[in-house]
Amino acid sequence: MIYKINSKVEVTSVKLIPLNKQSKKEQKKYHARSRRDWNGLKPTTRVVKSKKVYDRKKMRKPNIDK
Repeated sequence: MIYKINSKVEVTSVKLIPLNKQSKKEQKKYHARSRRDWNGLKPTTRVVKSKKVYDRKKMRKPNIDK
């Protein structure tokens, strides 16, 4: 970390602690940072439906009122 005190710049070393030795709260913060952001996109809506599955709506006949 870098601290600035009265125009002096002091550099202190940061002690790195292994992830498994950190608290659960710190582990959650670390994993939350590494997760990918979908920017509001829902990945479940992007799944292509199988052609083999029976679809009742697809088999419905068109309604002719003429």
